[in-house]
Amino acid sequence: MSLTHIDDQGRASMVDISAKPPLHREATAQAFIVLQPETLALIQANGLKKGDVLAVARVAGIQAAKQTQLLIPLCHQIALSKVAVDFQPEPDGIRIITTARTTAQTGVEMEALTAASLAALTIYDMCKAVDKTMRITDVVLLSKTKTES
Repeated sequence: MSLTHIDDQGRASMVDISAKPPLHREATAQAFIVLQPETLALIQANGLKKGDVLAVARVAGIQAAKQTQLLIPLCHQIALSKVAVDFQPEPDGIRIITTARTTAQTGVEMEALTAASLAALTIYDMCKAVDKTMRITDVVLLSKTKTES
């Protein structure tokens, strides 16, 4: 197996995608933030002083996906057609599910992963005053597809 972001001299290199056809691409990722039950209840009741945690985390996730090429050095700039950030409360925390879509020459996995990560970090930031035990776990790519446009 060879690494695609390393040139023949072993230096970091951006992959040349100019010969690839544009395809409809979609990626779904997740992150999980472990919370105390009281913190989860505060989030669900919109009871934190900083405001609506999930609304802010949703916007943060969308913004993060749009800025991925600035955060990850060798990522291509991609015109995103859709970014969705959804939350699934569970007894021990919140599962964050993100989906990114585009029609492009390269995939959107990093955008979906970045959205999930930053949404989780935003929840962490907004709740850190009330929950010192939070943990972000399970940041993973769930699926990626590509089809002809």
